[in-house]
Amino acid sequence: MQIYNTLTRRKEPFTPIEAGKVRMYVCGITVYDYCHIGHARVMVAFDVITRYLRSRGYDVNYVRNITDIDDKILKRAIDNGETISALTERMIVAMHEDEDRLGVLRPDHEPRATAHIDDIVAMIETLIGKGYAYAAANGDVYYRVRQFADYGKLNNRDLDEMRSGARVEVDVHKEDPLDFVLWKAAKPGEASWPSPWGAGRPGWHIECSAMSTCCLGDTFDIHGGGPDLTFPHHENEIAQSEAATGKRYVNTWMHAGAVRVDQQKMSKSLGNFFTIRDVLEVHDPEVVRYLLVASHYRSPINYAPDALGDARRSLERFYNALQDVTPEQGELDGRFAARFTAAMDDDFNTAEALAVLFELARELNRAKQDDAARAPALAFELRRLGGLLGLFEQEPAVFLKGGSDTLPLPEADIEARIAARAEAKRARDFVEADRIRDELAALGIVLKDSREGTSWVLERGQA
Repeated sequence: MQIYNTLTRRKEPFTPIEAGKVRMYVCGITVYDYCHIGHARVMVAFDVITRYLRSRGYDVNYVRNITDIDDKILKRAIDNGETISALTERMIVAMHEDEDRLGVLRPDHEPRATAHIDDIVAMIETLIGKGYAYAAANGDVYYRVRQFADYGKLNNRDLDEMRSGARVEVDVHKEDPLDFVLWKAAKPGEASWPSPWGAGRPGWHIECSAMSTCCLGDTFDIHGGGPDLTFPHHENEIAQSEAATGKRYVNTWMHAGAVRVDQQKMSKSLGNFFTIRDVLEVHDPEVVRYLLVASHYRSPINYAPDALGDARRSLERFYNALQDVTPEQGELDGRFAARFTAAMDDDFNTAEALAVLFELARELNRAKQDDAARAPALAFELRRLGGLLGLFEQEPAVFLKGGSDTLPLPEADIEARIAARAEAKRARDFVEADRIRDELAALGIVLKDSREGTSWVLERGQA
């Protein structure tokens, strides 16, 4: 298995520290607002990576943190007129709801920053003791960036270039403009915890260093996150952790690609910012997931109506192949599984893995016509391999009618109204028949009459 390492900028053979076990930490969400489609990209990417590693026999300990204390959280709680804990608990519940709908499995551990204050304080004390940090007169504690000789290695940046090009807010309490905060002194009325430097709260970067090492040890196998975290967040994590422990922090760094909207950076100011729940109001969750896995996890994704339409059509090809076949494990020559594994072993190349699954679907379609005895085993294999990507887990008939997740009515109610319309037509009550048709159409349920009867599809809007 080869994994691209952001630190070395090349693919490397993956050899876990402990044979058969993988320790992986992924930077999670700052829970002050609903998760957006960029968060979904990271969630789904590392969900697929975890599923696949486990399928290869690894015992994966997947840790993804929750940042539940932060400047944005403090401001949002004040703006909303609610407590910090009420805001963060509400957003954590919403995050889990979004994940569940996208088929994202929960991590093994979800440490929260506020539950690790003692660990954070202890790490800061170690850094001060080793000369890598200092307490300022105002109660803040800062990290001495120039004291860490390898600073900039993740992003291949030179300190002097960073200094000359930096737009650093002037802070008279810093020894150097590049130094960053480890502990923030509390302002009047702010949430705070006691520390040797006075009441305050942790800086963002130190939270992940403390939580990851507490959960996974001083050195672990994989650290992941979004593309915007390489600098300064992950660079600072390396500096803090390696200075504190004297050991290599992470062996393999992995970063998911960015999400763009109609080829533009997603931004609230541009009006192209979509939360996960906004998107799932009008699109089947599996269609969104397919869009996110159809590209290599390191590649940028363009979120656009056309792209979602293509994703749906691709899924329809798979579900049409699976329709009218009962999957059943059987004897196959293994060539599809071998090629799927080769693709995924090559830095989790989901695009190439899906190409193999398209070939498997074509083989299934041929078997349905010419060799029905092979069809159940091929369908089983298609479901099994697709399941490693979190796909093909609906019943074909349900998906092809629009998907059950966002149906405006239970399917039984839809069928009952169709039956009532048919009865009205037989009674020549066309006003009532048209009323039922229009009522369903208003809900996005489009009826299609044919000689065989009436079928329906769910036509969704665009987001």
